[in-house]
Amino acid sequence: MELSENTLSILKNFSGINQNLMIQNGQIIKTISEAKNVVSTAVVQEEFPQKFGIYDLNEFIGVLSLVDQPTLNFSEDFVTVGDSTGRSKVKYFFSPEETLTTPTKDITMPDPDVKFTLDNDTLNKLKRAASTLGHKEVSIRPDGSGILSLSVVDNQNSTSNTYSIDIDGEYSAESFNFVLNIDNLKILPGDYEVSISTRLITQFRHTELDVRYWIALEKTSTFGV
Repeated sequence: MELSENTLSILKNFSGINQNLMIQNGQIIKTISEAKNVVSTAVVQEEFPQKFGIYDLNEFIGVLSLVDQPTLNFSEDFVTVGDSTGRSKVKYFFSPEETLTTPTKDITMPDPDVKFTLDNDTLNKLKRAASTLGHKEVSIRPDGSGILSLSVVDNQNSTSNTYSIDIDGEYSAESFNFVLNIDNLKILPGDYEVSISTRLITQFRHTELDVRYWIALEKTSTFGV
C-alpha cells in the first residue's frame, strides 16, 4: 500500500491534535485531542487492511520519510515500510489500544443555530491577528442584518485591542456570542462549511476533502442574552 499526498496531509494534521492514532480497517480514520475538546474524522482513498495503533504519529510520519516512495506491508504486530527498490525498509511495531487516547463514539451534530462559510483566507487572517495581538479567542456575533462578525479579542478585557472581519451567515437568534479558542482550530488548510449549536459544539466540514472537525466552544459563550 502507498499513501496519497492527501492522506499524508491528514496524518500530519492529526498529529497536531493528538500524537496517538488508532486506525481501523477500512477507509475512515479518527482522532480526538487529549482534552477531548477536538474530534476529527476523515475518509481517505486508501483502504487499510487491519486495525493498528500508533503511539507517536510524528515519529511514524518521520519513518515514512526515511525511504523514497514508501510502500506499507502489514503484519499482525508491525508494518514494514519499504522503498521503491526493495533494498531499504523499516519495521515499525504497533501500539496496543489501551495505551492510546482514541475516540470511543461518533459525534452526532445537533441542528445548527448558526451557519456560515469560512474560507481559507479569512481563517489565515484570524490566526495572524491572534498571533499579532496575543489573544486566544475568536468571538462570533451577529450584527442583526444577516452578517456575522468574527473577532479576535480578549473577552475578559473590555479595553483589549480587537481585530474583526464581517462575513455572511445564517442564524436564528438576534443575540449570541460564541467563543472559540484559536488553539483548537488545528484544521487543514481550505474552505469550510461551519455549523454552530447552542450545545457548545461546532462542526467544520472541509469543502473539498471528506474531513470533519467537531470543536467545543468555550464555556464563556452566551446565547439569547
